[in-house]
Amino acid sequence: PSVLDSFALLSGQLNTLNKVLKHEKTPLLRNQVIIPLVLSPDRDEEIMRQTEGRVPVFSHEVVPDHLRTKPDPEVEEQEKQLITDAARISPDVAQKQIQSLNKMCSNLLEKISKEERESESGGLRQNKQTFNPADTNALVAAVAFGKGLSNRRPPGSGGSVQSGQAGAGAIIAGASGMQQVPMSGAPAQQQPMLAGVQMAQAGQPGKY
Repeated sequence: PSVLDSFALLSGQLNTLNKVLKHEKTPLLRNQVIIPLVLSPDRDEEIMRQTEGRVPVFSHEVVPDHLRTKPDPEVEEQEKQLITDAARISPDVAQKQIQSLNKMCSNLLEKISKEERESESGGLRQNKQTFNPADTNALVAAVAFGKGLSNRRPPGSGGSVQSGQAGAGAIIAGASGMQQVPMSGAPAQQQPMLAGVQMAQAGQPGKY
């Protein structure tokens, strides 16, 4: 009978607790304050996972800091002093101070971003390769040893060579015709040189 009475009492309390938890006015348990029941100096992997590696152990040293609901007395005094000082400032002065602070912050951010861009561009310029080693080796091999060069001539090269040879023949013919001009008082072996001088003078009149 004592066991049945205890079971009936526990069952009634559990039913009452379920009704309270299912009530719409009951706040969520995740929003409630955590009360530490077990403190251990050993490393807890579950706490590490939940805190993303920030809290390795749940000991008496870290519990007052992580479960604190009020700041330290010194911090409270500083907050009260700041609130008192802020109440003495007029809205116009406060707005001017806010604008000046925003301007200083924006200028500082611009300088920081500019320095970051300059450092990134400088690093890219230092690391960027301005030539291709394979192309350089191919050019050196072609110039020094003729590697990769073709012996075939392009289709239009023959005509240009023939036309150049024809022009050279005409010049030679003209030169030989000018060499046949009789030169009085000059030996026969000096006529070719004089004929060359006459050709230069004929091409550039008035220059000696």
